[in-house]
Amino acid sequence: MKLREQLRCKNLHEFLKELSPAVLDRLYNHPATCLAVFRELPQLAKNYVMRMLFLEQPLPQAAVAYWVKKENQKEHEESTGVLSGLRLWHTQQLPGGLQGLILNPIFKDNLRIALLGGGKAWADDTSQFGPDKHARDIDSLDKYAIERWEVILHFMVGSPSAAVSQDLAQLLIQAGLMRSEAGDAPCITSAGFQFLLLDTASQLWYFTLQYLKTAESRGMDLVEILSFLFQLSFSTLGRDYSVEGMSDSLLTFLQHLREFGLVFQRKRKSRRYYPTRLAINLAAGVSGTSVDAHNQGFVVVETNYRIYAYTESELQIALVALFSELLYRFPNLIVAQVTRESVQQAIANGITAEQIIHFLRTRAHPVMLKQTPVLPPTITDQIALWELERDRLQFSEGVLYNQFLSQVDFEVLRNHAKDLGVLIWENPQNRVMVVTQAGHSDVKKFWKRQKH
Repeated sequence: MKLREQLRCKNLHEFLKELSPAVLDRLYNHPATCLAVFRELPQLAKNYVMRMLFLEQPLPQAAVAYWVKKENQKEHEESTGVLSGLRLWHTQQLPGGLQGLILNPIFKDNLRIALLGGGKAWADDTSQFGPDKHARDIDSLDKYAIERWEVILHFMVGSPSAAVSQDLAQLLIQAGLMRSEAGDAPCITSAGFQFLLLDTASQLWYFTLQYLKTAESRGMDLVEILSFLFQLSFSTLGRDYSVEGMSDSLLTFLQHLREFGLVFQRKRKSRRYYPTRLAINLAAGVSGTSVDAHNQGFVVVETNYRIYAYTESELQIALVALFSELLYRFPNLIVAQVTRESVQQAIANGITAEQIIHFLRTRAHPVMLKQTPVLPPTITDQIALWELERDRLQFSEGVLYNQFLSQVDFEVLRNHAKDLGVLIWENPQNRVMVVTQAGHSDVKKFWKRQKH
C-alpha cells in the first residue's frame, strides 16, 4: 500500500511567511496589500496593530503583554507570532536597554493610506472611454465566472467538450493535479481527485498559489501580480476598470485571470475589464467561508446510503460518481448509492473520508440544512469506518538501530529515545529499535558520547 499524501491548501498568512523579507517589504508598499493582510489577521492582532498605528516610538514589550489577561496568553502568543512572521512589527532597543516593539514603517504608512484615504488611485478611471456599450451586470458576471471555472474542472475529469490553453494545461501538470505520459492526453492524479472535492473558494486559492509559484519562471514580477490580485479583491462587483498603464507581464496575467474566470474582458485588446465575484473573494483564501455559494443545495442523503442529486450539471454528476455508484439518471436528478467498494475505490484514488463528508455537507439540499446534524450520523460514521478499514497500517519514516553488543547498551539508547519522544518501535528480545528521522541526529550523537 502506498503512503497517501494529503492535498493541503495554505492560507494567505502561511503563503506570505514563506516570502523573503525583501519581497514582503516591496509588497507592503501597496495600500491594497496592507489592507488585505490586515483584514485576515486574528482579532487580537488587529487590535495590536490599531493601537500602534499612530505611534512613532517603540512600545515596551512588557506594556504590550499587559494588554491581555493571563487566561488569554495563548491568543496573545498566537497573535504576536503572526505579526512577527509577517514582518508587521519588529523589536527595537529602548533607552536603558529594554526591548520595545514598533510596527514595520512601510506597512504602517500604507495601512494608514488604505484606512484614511490619500495616495494615488488603485485603478485607472474608465470615464474617459465613455459608457460601455457591452456592459455586464452582476448576474451575467457570476454566470460567466462559474462557466469559465467549470471548463477547467471539466477538463480535469476528462470531458471531451472541455478545452483549455496549453499554458493552463501545463500549470495543472506542474501543480500535480494532472499527469501527462508521452504522447497521451493529460489525466487526473490522486491530488486532482482531492482538488475536485474542495469548495470553489479553496480550489481557486490553491490554484492561484500554484500559479504564483511559477510566476518568476514565467518572467513575471511576483510583487506586481500579487499586488494586482489584492487590488482586485477590493474592486466593486459590476464596475469596469481600465487596463491603461499596465505592464506587458500584467496584461499577460490579466489574460490568464480571464481564462480562470476571475475577470471578464470582452476581447483581448479591450481597454476595460470587469472583476468577477471569484476575484473579489479570492484574497480570503481558505480562511473565508467554507460554504460553496455556487455548488450547494442539490444533494439529499438518506440513511439507506442513497444519494439524490438534483442537478443537470455534468461536472456535479461526475463528482458524485467519484465516491458512489450511479443507479438511475433523470433529466434533473440522479440517484446513486454509497457502497463500501465505491468509497474504498475513492480512497485508493487519494480522496479521504473527511473530504467526501465535507462535499456532501457543503452541497446539502436546503431541506437537509434544516436538520441537525445535516448528514445522518449513520452515513458519516460508516464512511469513516470504511476508510479506517482500508488504512489499518500507519506509515512512519524512521531509522533502524540494531546489532547492539549487550542488552544494557540497547536499553540505555532506547530509554534516551523515549525521553526525547522520538522512539517509534522497539523489540527488546532482538535488540532492535526504530527512531524518527527528526530524532536520529540527537540519538546518534548521544550514542557516540556513550561509547567514548
